[in-house]
Amino acid sequence: MNSRRNFGLVIGLAPLILGLCVLMGPSGIGLPDIHVQRDILILRLSRVLAGFIIGAALSCSGVVFQAVLRNPLAEPYVLGVSSGAGLGAALAILTGFAGAFTTALPLCAFLMAVVTLAIVYGLSSHSSTPSLYGLILSGVIVSAVCSSLLMFIISATSLEGMHNILWWMLGNLDLPSDPVLGLSAVLVAAGCAGLWLMARELNALTLGHQMAHHLGIRVKAAILAALLLATLLAATAVGVAGLIGFVGLMVPHIMRTLVGSDHRRLIPAAAIGGGAFLAVCDALARTVMPVEIPVGVITALLGGPFFLVLLKHRRTPGWIG
Repeated sequence: MNSRRNFGLVIGLAPLILGLCVLMGPSGIGLPDIHVQRDILILRLSRVLAGFIIGAALSCSGVVFQAVLRNPLAEPYVLGVSSGAGLGAALAILTGFAGAFTTALPLCAFLMAVVTLAIVYGLSSHSSTPSLYGLILSGVIVSAVCSSLLMFIISATSLEGMHNILWWMLGNLDLPSDPVLGLSAVLVAAGCAGLWLMARELNALTLGHQMAHHLGIRVKAAILAALLLATLLAATAVGVAGLIGFVGLMVPHIMRTLVGSDHRRLIPAAAIGGGAFLAVCDALARTVMPVEIPVGVITALLGGPFFLVLLKHRRTPGWIG
């Protein structure tokens, strides 16, 4: 009963939180004059919507990685998906595709993320279901390689290209155009819906591969489908907003504590909670200092202590497996 009540509370509070984010500005809390500052109001609405979309993507992606890997410290970065997406986005910026085509950045990010996932999945499986340790170890290695290539690109590019890539890597929600926001909304909605339809499989996977098999789950197919959908979400978020960390780690644990481990409630709660959380972080990023700071800095400052507490306790209430 508490889980259902908390689920309703999350849904009810989210619009209020998003509305407060729209009201927050450098001069305080208030609604801009729609006749005088119409552009400012539109910009705030766009930033809040972008924060909600990207936060939902990262949070739901984290839920899946924690369920599939049965590791409470897992997040979109653990399999190298985000690093691969970051490498693809950096290549798009460096080659000029990101400026020539509005959808080039998220597309390149997604393609590289899929390539990264395929390499990790291939390294961890040998004609059978991939092992959890194999996935994590392969992900760490591939992530390190992608990060090294990204650093090489930064060191070899021009000063302007270096600035663009570094600013993007810090994470920001200043989207280049409405088509990019619309495309990301469609991809994130489709990914979250697909994961919600897989709630039964995800519930079984948290019990272990052998138990999931006895429950009638096609484990290998379920893992592959879940990882592909999580990759779609993570790559969309990285391609659109850059490398924003810890959202996929913190929000799933908070929502799991509030609504329980049943993915039929956890997936929508994580989407709504993650979206509201990142919108708040972005509002803080553009209001706490006279100069706007990247939203990735805010999430890192909040996520670092959370990660240390989680590492100390290893498990959170409501965790299965």
